Amino acid sequence: MNFTRWSARLPGTQRRAAARTEQTASPDRRGDGSVPAARAEQLTDEPPSVPAVDELRVREVLDRVPSLVALVHGPDHRIAYVNDAYTTAFGARPLGERAREVLPELDTLGLFPLLDQVQRSGKPRTVKSRKAPDGRSYTFTCTPVAQGDGEGGSEGRGVLVFATDVTDHAEAAERLRASERRQRETAVTLQRSLLPQELEEPDDLRIAATYHPGGTEAAVGGDWYDVITLGGGRTALVIGDVMGRGVRAAAVMGQLRTAVRAYARLDLPPHEVLQLLDGLAAEIDANQIATCAYAVHDPNEGKLVYASAGHLPILVRDETGTVLRAEEPTGPPLGTGGWMHSSGSIPLSPGSTAVLYTDGLVERRDADLDEGIAALERALAGATGTPQVVCDRLVRSAGVTPDHDDDVAVLVLQHPARTGAEGELFRNAALELLGGVEAAPRARAFASGVLTSWRFPADLHDLGVLATSELVANSLQHGTPPMRLRLRRTDRRLIIEVTDGDDHLPRRRRAEPGDESGRGIAIVATIASNWGCRRTPGGGKAVWCEFALPRTGPS
Repeated sequence: MNFTRWSARLPGTQRRAAARTEQTASPDRRGDGSVPAARAEQLTDEPPSVPAVDELRVREVLDRVPSLVALVHGPDHRIAYVNDAYTTAFGARPLGERAREVLPELDTLGLFPLLDQVQRSGKPRTVKSRKAPDGRSYTFTCTPVAQGDGEGGSEGRGVLVFATDVTDHAEAAERLRASERRQRETAVTLQRSLLPQELEEPDDLRIAATYHPGGTEAAVGGDWYDVITLGGGRTALVIGDVMGRGVRAAAVMGQLRTAVRAYARLDLPPHEVLQLLDGLAAEIDANQIATCAYAVHDPNEGKLVYASAGHLPILVRDETGTVLRAEEPTGPPLGTGGWMHSSGSIPLSPGSTAVLYTDGLVERRDADLDEGIAALERALAGATGTPQVVCDRLVRSAGVTPDHDDDVAVLVLQHPARTGAEGELFRNAALELLGGVEAAPRARAFASGVLTSWRFPADLHDLGVLATSELVANSLQHGTPPMRLRLRRTDRRLIIEVTDGDDHLPRRRRAEPGDESGRGIAIVATIASNWGCRRTPGGGKAVWCEFALPRTGPS
């Protein structure tokens, strides 16, 4: 094979040769075109000039480059040339033989289909970072070259294979990917450890939740959820999303979740909880913001009272299948400061299902956010079954896969409609406390009759009447009208609650022997499983206590 014949057709070679010939044929015509003798002498004494690139033979250049070069020709890719670097990497190769037979390394790399494509199309192609049998990684560029003047078609084409060693870059990239994988695994582990390992189980709600981290190429975010039983039959539900990704976002999420649980124990209205969180978020990291929705369910009210800091609206499907969207009020995200949050409410009657979620469930780069929420509403309208079934159906309907590009957290709660024998286990009774001191004996008689009708054992009956007497007496002495006594039973506990119009919260204290008051709350705290107090919307307070019911085994 005449290599000069091939090299003459390499891109740019003929063009540069023509330009060089033109320059040689055009003498310098300054003045009369002659060169002064002195100048000629001076040029003669100078060392020979370095040859131009165009004067170098192509083969001489290719033999010296550190990259691997091979030239094949014809439809069966016969070897026309391999340079020294190629020989050093893979050994000597006989010229004129079919590449498929004597260049097994190209077959291993899967380059022969690419050579066929380049030869047919006449267009160069590149494949990046292929690992060769010698353990090195190369980027291959295959360029078509013509075999000679006037010849065309695949019979007259060759392919120049040019391979650059990118092993160091590939190894560095792999080390970087491995480091990112380790960081992501650390973040996911941290994230999952900070989420509830088991959800608390309120008496009146059925709850399920799920968390899906983003795909392997996406760093984990700061999505979280929580369920907090507040006592007195009330339950707090939380969903949040810390902006940003990685360990830092997960760590901030953990701090906010811990703070929410602490603030929830104060039994504050939702907007006051978010107000406290807003200040804390700014202290944790002034550059880190988060969205959060905090809701409280009271089975006696049949609604969710909630507040939102820049979070997506809660959705509620009622017993008829109609989906409601809780849009107002919504304040800015946590950590922005300067905003007074407010609470709103949405009905949650028996038979209803509510969904709290993060933006990964509904936000897509190619669609408007409202479209995603509307799609979720449609999916929720047709979703029936247990909370876990509903949760899984919503995630599937949103197209969440293991390689999803964002974290997804979903919290589903149901307020079941109980009937029959189960309905007998969930009962309510209430009495308006009217009049003066005579309200106390009337409250005791009412509590005794209710607890008897609920068939409580004698010891629990007596403790319930005693607790009712102490709570009512405390309200009559320190509270203001209107006053109300409420008794509630679930399948797990008896709840006694007294509300009045004074917002001063009682506290447990040690009564001295000579004190005439201060013993009521101490007695209640001693005999009850749990007790607490909170301010009520519109002013006033509620003081409550609970008694755990004895567990009954299967019959």
